[in-house]
Amino acid sequence: MGLKLANILAIDTSSAWCSVALSLDGRAVQFKHEAVTAGASQLLLPWINSLLDSAKISLRDLDAIAVGIGPGAFTGVRLGIAAVQGLAISQNIPVVPVCSLDALAAQILDAEIFKLVNPKRFVVAINARMEGVYAAEYEVQEKGLAIRIGEIRLTKPEDLHLDGIQLLAGSAINACSQRLPRFNGPMDPDIAISALGVLKCAHQFFHEGACIDVRQLEPLYVRDKVAFTTVEREEVKR
Repeated sequence: MGLKLANILAIDTSSAWCSVALSLDGRAVQFKHEAVTAGASQLLLPWINSLLDSAKISLRDLDAIAVGIGPGAFTGVRLGIAAVQGLAISQNIPVVPVCSLDALAAQILDAEIFKLVNPKRFVVAINARMEGVYAAEYEVQEKGLAIRIGEIRLTKPEDLHLDGIQLLAGSAINACSQRLPRFNGPMDPDIAISALGVLKCAHQFFHEGACIDVRQLEPLYVRDKVAFTTVEREEVKR
């Protein structure tokens, strides 16, 4: 018996982008993605309704809703979580939480630079503000999947481990260019988290049975609290 071809709505507001994607029978058929400095809260629900209307389906036709849970911009992460909670509870829809860096890693597998370099190991690093970066290392498997090695780390840019890495990607490249370790390999500083990456991960997780009840949904902040004290900010800078 083949895998179920799922209808999944994917949302990500964990970065400076508001992003929504919809798949029908396993194929991504609708996608909206726009850079927003503010106002994602005004865009998100109208976009979701627009995608569902265009596909001629309703919430009850969804097999799952996927959401980028961070790490990322705290306000954006909370917005995405809250939106999914409202949608999923109303129709008792299962939820697929997707780490933002895992979504980026999934997108990298489809990027032109990946096809040129064909790396076996790569690092995703995004700007965490407060003088830090969120980073994770990935290993490419034979089936074309990127498997995260270890946990996502919040680290100083200069402490990023790049030994043996064949590709570096993410917003930290430009945001922390003067503080990153020397890296002579190929880089992709412009790739941005999108709902398509969340959707790609979600289909894999859905078929692995990784759906959760929406009441279990929690953001992934990595750091223990939203705001650093002045002393902590100075410590990170050292």
